[in-house]
Amino acid sequence: ALARDLRVVPLPVCGLPFVVFSYRGWWVVTAKMLRNLLALRQIAQRTISTASRRQLENKVAEKQKLFQEDNGIPVHLKGGIGDAFLYRATMILTVGGTAYTIYQLAVASLPKKQD
Repeated sequence: ALARDLRVVPLPVCGLPFVVFSYRGWWVVTAKMLRNLLALRQIAQRTISTASRRQLENKVAEKQKLFQEDNGIPVHLKGGIGDAFLYRATMILTVGGTAYTIYQLAVASLPKKQD
């Protein structure tokens, strides 16, 4: 709530905590809370930084060679075990969802027995 509030003014009270006033009310903010907020800001800046900490190896040529190779494997499965797992999971969910949909349509189309 404090981050979205544009009219926040921290005022020191007796040198201990801050009292933060805004149009929504007021809060007591301790020095520890401010240190945690500054640390969070520093962490966020480090993770969003545009500077690269390490150089990444360019693997585009290797991937092009792998995917253009004519070995009878469909292109959506050439990525390895992960691609095969995702393909099979997608097929199972698709077939299962279709079967469940047909079942629910059949149940909805039949009249209920009246006792």
